[in-house]
Amino acid sequence: MCGRFTLRTPQKQLAEQLHLPPDLQLPLRFNVAPTQQVLAIRQATPPDGRLPNGYGFTLLRWGLVPSWAKDPNVGNRMINARSETVAEKPSFRYAFKNRRCLIIADGYYEWRSADGQKQPFYIHQTDFAPFAMAGLWEAWEPKRTEATSTGLETCTILTTSANRLTQSVHHRMPVILPPEDHDLWLSKAAQPTNLIKLLKPAAEGVLAMYPVSKLVNSPRYDQPDCIESVELAE
Repeated sequence: MCGRFTLRTPQKQLAEQLHLPPDLQLPLRFNVAPTQQVLAIRQATPPDGRLPNGYGFTLLRWGLVPSWAKDPNVGNRMINARSETVAEKPSFRYAFKNRRCLIIADGYYEWRSADGQKQPFYIHQTDFAPFAMAGLWEAWEPKRTEATSTGLETCTILTTSANRLTQSVHHRMPVILPPEDHDLWLSKAAQPTNLIKLLKPAAEGVLAMYPVSKLVNSPRYDQPDCIESVELAE
């Protein structure tokens, strides 16, 4: 799965690598958690002239709430969508067909369970560069009678089986899309069979990982020492 991630790349570098507007103001994040706002790229209506191919950037709440949901709290349970069933599951199939996005990160956390303990690991690209995870988004509006609720735009991260590196920590991993697959994933004309082919583990040699402090276990803790390497006891 993918339950926490980082976006700590300096603003200027992030804008250059992802063609984002240089005036985009984002805080450095070392422990992004569900229900928080995440940076996403999607098809924009109308197109955002600052990005290529008519794409736009936005902030979405992490935890997908289907448009038909009665209670927006269901999003707390839908932070991930399994690639193997995403095209058929009622909660995700409309978004998979019509509302795909790229969720931007530069690392994510996973926990290895052993002897009743959970040890967090930080997983990142070998060059520490930002990357895009395959995501889906939805728009939810409350019923007119629910005056206390406001509309939401939410998202989920697609997962797949772990690659050889990460399977020693967890059997699932987020779908990390290489740059050459971004346009196909966001294309309105893409066929489902071609999209499914993109939903695979990251190539070997692309990622690295190391153990980090259990400080990251708290979703309220968001400091640089979240990603500092620690020594594990024998």
